[in-house]
Amino acid sequence: MTGKMIIAGMGPGDPAQVPAAVLTALAGADKIYLRTGRHPAVAALAERGLVWETFDPYYEQTGDFEELYQHIVATLLQEAEGKELAYVVPGHPLVAERSVTLLLEKLAAAGVTVQVIPAMSCLDALYAVLHLDPTRGLTVADALTFTGAGHDPGLGLILTQLYNQRVAADTKLTLMELYPDEHRVTVTRAAGLPGAERVATLPLYDLDRLPWIDHLTSAYVPPYPAGRDRTLPGLQAIIARLRGAGGCPWDREQTHQSLKRYLIEETYEVLEAIDGGDMHKLGEELGDLLLQVVFHARLAEETGAFTLADCLESIVTKMRRRHPHVFGTAVLNTAGEVLVRWDQIKAAEKEDNGGEQVSLLSVPRGLPALLKALKVQEQAARAGFDWDEVAGVWDKITEELEELKAAVVGAEPRQQVDEMGDVLFAVVNLARWLGVEPEAALQAAVDKFSHRFHYIETRAREQHRGLEGMAPAELDRLWEEAKKIPGN
Repeated sequence: MTGKMIIAGMGPGDPAQVPAAVLTALAGADKIYLRTGRHPAVAALAERGLVWETFDPYYEQTGDFEELYQHIVATLLQEAEGKELAYVVPGHPLVAERSVTLLLEKLAAAGVTVQVIPAMSCLDALYAVLHLDPTRGLTVADALTFTGAGHDPGLGLILTQLYNQRVAADTKLTLMELYPDEHRVTVTRAAGLPGAERVATLPLYDLDRLPWIDHLTSAYVPPYPAGRDRTLPGLQAIIARLRGAGGCPWDREQTHQSLKRYLIEETYEVLEAIDGGDMHKLGEELGDLLLQVVFHARLAEETGAFTLADCLESIVTKMRRRHPHVFGTAVLNTAGEVLVRWDQIKAAEKEDNGGEQVSLLSVPRGLPALLKALKVQEQAARAGFDWDEVAGVWDKITEELEELKAAVVGAEPRQQVDEMGDVLFAVVNLARWLGVEPEAALQAAVDKFSHRFHYIETRAREQHRGLEGMAPAELDRLWEEAKKIPGN
């Protein structure tokens, strides 16, 4: 495809601020398109006698802004063949201009020559009006696409293209998830444009009530340091403070080894919350578990071993690599196929790192025995080492039980331990075939036994008796009573 595309900015609004280089380039273009003609700086083009077309009619015809931008790009690509075409936008062409971003991607693929001519952006005008120094920490986002995800309220925030009261209302609801309702925000319209500039500072809950909000409007949300408590950087700052000079004596004494017990405890508390179905408690316990992760990362950072950012980069890279059917071209249609591929990729990674052939059976040594048995059996099954049907699993359990009985009668204690292990391993395999989580099943059985046993203890205390003094028949009767109680 031949042709040339000039992408230029008109500045924030004042016609006097439209760069001379832009006006000169437009004068030589075969055709000029404006994203919008509803902008004060267009007067500078009119003074030069330039002629253009705008995409304003499509703002009312398309369903959303993304659809609009796609239409703009498609039209410009079609018109660019063999011409010197100009596409002009408000402000700086590379600042908060989604249509330009999309256009540049397509032009590069089409082989069209591109010339970008800069101009003063709306941000430059806002910095002057609000007396802001962006180097002190500032986030800039498009109000049309801002979701709040990952935003640090401890930094100032500029939202461009507030556009209209509907966008302002949606933006307000998003911000109220991150800031207090009464947090003061500054709304600016036509920053830097003499006679048209409007500035108002008001509570966040009033953001959408200004009658003069339009496509020239931006909002500035000042830093809210307390809001950083909702972010990962906020938690990192807390741990750094606790570990630093003048911090907490206990936290400063901790090591990776000393924190191991807390990592295990917090993990089990998360599992307990999941089993209890308590979402509020689960959220709290996940926070406690996250604390352990950040604490370990901080200890490593202090010695120069790695940082939390390194951990994040590692897991993100790993997840992309192990999901080639999502982030690549592989085709995997079932969860079983995904798991097989996962194991293959994992084994290849270990070979690449160590240079040695590794086993497909790979489990942490510290896993609880039931979970370790289940994981080993799952990995072996995915490699094709499994029974053809569940009947073989039942037969294996019977075989192992017979061997255990024989060992109890005449074998050494060591062999009895071996045979007991084989029985348990076979039972875990049956659980896998039945889709039962063995750890959860055994936990439930222990809890059920404990509840029934506590009932027997309570009934014995009511009779002022001890369990050791009760006949087996009495204990059996109380046990049967306990079994009839709902939940036991």
